[in-house]
Amino acid sequence: MKHRNLSALLATLFLFISIHGTSQNSFTPRQRSIQRKMIKAACRHAWSGYIKHAKGYDALKPISQKGHNWYGVSFVMTPVDAFDTFHLLGMKKEANEAKDLIFSHLNFDVNQEVQLFEVNIRLLGGLLSAFEISKDQRFLALARDLGARLLPAFNSPTGMPYRYVNLKSGKTRDPISNPAETGTYLLEFGKLTQHTGDSVYYRVAKKAAMGIYSRRSDIDLVGTTIDVNTGEWRNTESQIGARIDSYYEYLYKAWLLFGDKDCRQAWEIHNKAILKHLLAEVPSGWYFTRVDMKSGKETHSLYGALDAFYAGILALSGDIKTAGNIQKGNYYMWTNFNIEPEEFNFRTDSVMYPNYPLRPENIESCFYLYRKTRDQVYLRMGERMINDILEKCRTEAGYAEVKNVKTLELTYSMESFFLAETLKYAYLLFAPDRELDLGKVVFNTEAHFFRTFAQ
Repeated sequence: MKHRNLSALLATLFLFISIHGTSQNSFTPRQRSIQRKMIKAACRHAWSGYIKHAKGYDALKPISQKGHNWYGVSFVMTPVDAFDTFHLLGMKKEANEAKDLIFSHLNFDVNQEVQLFEVNIRLLGGLLSAFEISKDQRFLALARDLGARLLPAFNSPTGMPYRYVNLKSGKTRDPISNPAETGTYLLEFGKLTQHTGDSVYYRVAKKAAMGIYSRRSDIDLVGTTIDVNTGEWRNTESQIGARIDSYYEYLYKAWLLFGDKDCRQAWEIHNKAILKHLLAEVPSGWYFTRVDMKSGKETHSLYGALDAFYAGILALSGDIKTAGNIQKGNYYMWTNFNIEPEEFNFRTDSVMYPNYPLRPENIESCFYLYRKTRDQVYLRMGERMINDILEKCRTEAGYAEVKNVKTLELTYSMESFFLAETLKYAYLLFAPDRELDLGKVVFNTEAHFFRTFAQ
């Protein structure tokens, strides 16, 4: 154990030196411009692969160079997810191509069951962001149609939604859900209320989120899975990653976007409990562990790519010191394993799930921390991560998921969030503030940006 701790300490020291370097290593405007051009070229490469091999499908399989749909029909997820990224990067041709595909292919009047959470953050979020950017009423019409078809999912005894809903019949299934899939609707449904004048959308979204909040434990934590019919917890392990993450994110962002004081209070109560019961300090950095929601006793010392988002939300909320210490751990997770693994044990320094599916959260946290501090350490961190992706994940047709970070073997997937989130946050990290003012926009968990309630 002592040897392992010494190794981690030395690795951390090496990272500190490599990140901070000397004063001559500061980023110049020209260097930042070069980074933006590289990211824009990567975005163009990914999109051209999609257009050539998967046009009209949900996503591209970049190794087999074939199209892939999530369901029996295509909802053109990649064009919807990518449109606001293209707009932000000044890629007019690609933005127009995406818009044409959306208006020619996207139809929600189909007898198809969909996963509420993913369709909400990707499609509804993407359409609403596209409407605010372009003012094209066709985007809002599609968003309104989709929102109405998602509403039946919330018809449970508790008001927390079922995981799946049929877009034609409204039939629902799967009551065993989780905080993320029950509480991640405040932003999109709130925007739908704002743009349509129909209060039902924000009302059901807030009832669902508050349904989770009201069932927190005596120490203010929530579990991982819950039955939306009975309101009973099925898995009482508490953590901040998969199946819980965006529930916390949306509580704070609903305050930023709409000024919802109830959501702000819920965030503050949860965050205080998280920092008290989940935060763990080891030689390689600060991480969030997993505990029993009732006792606070550690269950598993696991941390991963999705957990990395919390440094960003802490920075956004003003807790720079804690966010910075967590980001050191995030960066260690990335550099110690070539690219960050989906999950690792931070106490034993061993990989549990070795894949990297092009996730954005680590870069996202660099973005928020840099915007809040102007410390170029976060530019250096982001540069390393972005360059690793562009070099190690590139294929002839796009960018591919890493199957194993130890071997860097690639596999079939290029999720639409690579264009929606990963490349967007990468670009914004090196962009001037004027390109997107954090005081005027809020990002949903798929990085679609909405104007704040005061705008």
